Order: sequence, then C-alpha cells, then structure tokens
Amino acid sequence: MIYYRPIAHTDAARPALAPWLAGGWSWFDRLERLERGKAPKVVTVDDVPETVLRRLCDPRAPIAGLAMDRPRLMGILNVTPDSFSDGGRFHAADAAVAHARGMAEAGADILDTGGESTRPGSAAVSVGEEVGRTEPVIRALTGAGLETPVSIDTRKAEVAEAALAAGAKIVNDVAALSYDPQLASVVSRAGVPLCLMHAQGDPATMQDDPRYDDVLLDVYDYLEARVAVAEAAGIARDRIIVDPGIGFGKTVDHNLALIRGLSLFHGLGCPILLGASRKRFIGTIGRADKADDRVPGTLVVTLAGIAQGVQIHRVHDMTEAKQALRLWQAVTLGETT
Repeated sequence: MIYYRPIAHTDAARPALAPWLAGGWSWFDRLERLERGKAPKVVTVDDVPETVLRRLCDPRAPIAGLAMDRPRLMGILNVTPDSFSDGGRFHAADAAVAHARGMAEAGADILDTGGESTRPGSAAVSVGEEVGRTEPVIRALTGAGLETPVSIDTRKAEVAEAALAAGAKIVNDVAALSYDPQLASVVSRAGVPLCLMHAQGDPATMQDDPRYDDVLLDVYDYLEARVAVAEAAGIARDRIIVDPGIGFGKTVDHNLALIRGLSLFHGLGCPILLGASRKRFIGTIGRADKADDRVPGTLVVTLAGIAQGVQIHRVHDMTEAKQALRLWQAVTLGETT
C-alpha cells in the first residue's frame, strides 16, 4: 500500500496552484510517498492520484454545528477521582459545572466530559458509576442554555445513550468501537458525530511494552479500518473524527513520530483530533514531573498540530491554549480578531 503525507506549510509564500489541506490554513506542494520497508520519497502534487488529493483537500463537514475551517479547542472536563492530571478536582457536579463554564468563557469550542479515567494503569468503572458522574453534569450544562456543544468521552453504549439524552452532541470513544459492540448503533441512531481513537491495549496494560512495525502507518491502517466499521454501522464518514491516540500504548518515540506525521491522517477524509495535553511524554522531554507543569510543552505540541492542519485540539488549559492560538493566527495568518 502507498501512503501520502503532505508536507504542510503555513507561511504566506504559497504558490498559486498549491492546494490547501482540509481546513484551509495549511498548504502543500510536496508530499512524502510512504511504503512499508522503503525509504520515504518526496513527490509533487502532480504525482498523487486525484482521489487521494480529494481526501486530503476537500473541506470537512461541520461537527456539532462547528465549521472545520479553523482550529477548534476542546476543553477537557474530567468528572473522575483518578484522572492522571486533574483527577478529583472536578469530581463534584457543582465544581465540574463551574469549570466547564469557565472553559466556555475562555473560548472552548467543545466541552469533552468523561467519567472514567483512561490513564495508564487505570481500571474500568461500572456503567452505573460512569453515568452517575457524567449525566447530571451534562444535563446541568445543557439545561442552563450553554451553547458550547458537549461531548461524552466514553467507551460504553449505555453511558453514551444517557449523555445524549441529557444533551451531549458528540461521542468520543477512545476504543474506536472495539469495547462495546452496541455503541455504534447508539451513535448511528442518534445521528451525532463520533470520534474514533487509536489505542494499543486497554488502559490497564497499554504502556507495559507497546510495539509497532511502523507506528505512523500502523495507526493509520487501524483508523482506516475503524472508520470502515463505523460506516458499515450507518455512521457517515462526514460525521467521523479520527484521533491517533497520543500516549495510548505509545512510547516517547512513538508519540513523536505520530506528531511529526500528523498530516498523513488527512488522507482518511475526516477531521483530526489531537489529544496530547499534559501527557507523560511532554513531562519526560520537558523535565516536568507534575502534570500541571506541562502547559508550555502542551502548547508547543498543539501549535505543531495546528501547523499540520489538525482541526480539533483537546486541552486542559483553555485560557493558555486560546491565547497561544490567537497569537499563532496573528503571526502566521495575519488574523487579529
């Protein structure tokens, strides 16, 4: 199989005929042609099949009413006692609602609510416990007229169903429909967007000894297969988001390879979500043992993703991420509004 990874640029020196990556703020006139077992070869746009270019360049459909024509920020709302970064801080419903409102005021485009920690080594929680953590918070937010769309971060059909009934607009599945066979039908019936994330193994064991033949191509193939599963269940591709799963069954080198190669995933024809916020590899490289001290490294990784046309960025620190995005847009695109 042949893969094409656009070599993305954002500077103003765009050649007249260079195509835009999906989203419209990154462009390319060269690509890496990738094959397993062979060295990458740089080719021009003229060397790429038209069907591939269409997947790379066609505008993405709106997600929960949000146009994918600029980078979007997804605020992390963990209503758990044990998440790796902020477990316990927003476990109480009133604290969670207040934090969500603060992120919305700071500029969040989406609020991602999760009631089960998926940090390395974590254990699964019961459906009832997860519903009890997430449903009241989502209902409180949507019932009070919050316009920011809420997503439910879950692997479980019953949890998703309860969240959607409470007003959630997106399902974010870190297991890419591989954990609960009923989740696909819930999403299909509801007609909502679905995010499919790559993970090697489950949270309890995923960091024990992750291995790949070629991490970038292996993750791409996995997501391509899971998109096909979702489509077969009646979920249209224009409602699917893909996430390479930074930190989920990956070493530091695996994470870096995925971040360097993010533009490859535009070839799936879906918006891309990048969730690297405060992850352990940032602390390892940046020498920040505490998750709270990884904000600068998170911003660097986020901006690297934006430069490759990634549409959705899942972050803990909304004020800082929004400020970084505004400065990036002003310096790179000349946008100051």
